[in-house]
Amino acid sequence: MKSSELFVKCLENEGVECIFGVPGEENEDMMMSLLDSSIKFIPTRHEQGAAFMAAIHGRLTGKAGVCLSTLGPGAMNGKFPVCKC
Repeated sequence: MKSSELFVKCLENEGVECIFGVPGEENEDMMMSLLDSSIKFIPTRHEQGAAFMAAIHGRLTGKAGVCLSTLGPGAMNGKFPVCKC
């Protein structure tokens, strides 16, 4: 079992229904592991938009809002919202 598969199983156990983010070469293993999962990946055009979508999803559903970013500018794109629930 790859670490990305274990991570996806942990997210499923936490009740995560969807992940918002930008797919990229650096998170390809995670994307491949999501293919066999019940978790839906919702692609976005910008990491900041994905972070806002994950924050609002978490606030509205009471479940963990998950955002997946890529390496480089995506990870350093600043001003990600912090949920203070």
